[in-house]
Amino acid sequence: MGDGYGPIVVKKIRNSKFEIRNSGQAADVRESLRSCVIAVPGRMTSAFLALQLYLGDFKHIVVAFDEIFDAVKNRRADAGLVIHEGQLTYARSGFQKIVDLGEWWKRETGLPLPLGGNVLRKDIPPAIRSDLLQIIRESIDYGLAHRAEAVRHSLPYAREMDTELAGKFIGMYVNDYTRDYGESGRAAVRKFLRHASSAGYIDREVEVEFAA
Repeated sequence: MGDGYGPIVVKKIRNSKFEIRNSGQAADVRESLRSCVIAVPGRMTSAFLALQLYLGDFKHIVVAFDEIFDAVKNRRADAGLVIHEGQLTYARSGFQKIVDLGEWWKRETGLPLPLGGNVLRKDIPPAIRSDLLQIIRESIDYGLAHRAEAVRHSLPYAREMDTELAGKFIGMYVNDYTRDYGESGRAAVRKFLRHASSAGYIDREVEVEFAA
């Protein structure tokens, strides 16, 4: 869950194609983005779906999530949809934020933006589903209780982040929502999928069941 933050769309600083048309108004930002080619990290991602809900149809190319900056720098795309640690490192890489989709979603709905989750098959017996949920929750609790150790463990996998920045990024996405979506998180998942269905981005309504 991204509670007031999430995937961001960035452009290279001094990208005149965007700046000429961007007056800072939301409608102008959308219009400008629709005239751009946006590098995205995949069409089957929550980030791409959130951008579809924000923009409607738009031109895009698909590249690996860690090649978004390069795609914009090399002018394969005019803007990039950034996930993972790029949400914190974009400025020092020479990029400027255009829109934060988690911030937009929060403003529109009052809810966090669903970005990922664990799914269990419905044919798994309820007792086993409950056990699996408890095991996952205990693992998360252990990580939260040993935060410094967990951050150190993650550093070999962090790209261009020191301990402080890695800790900040982990805190954004490993928190109480990770343990339990709660009522607001469940409402957010349902609304996100309902909006996607209404807009035609998924082909049917999804009735979500939450393990307990």
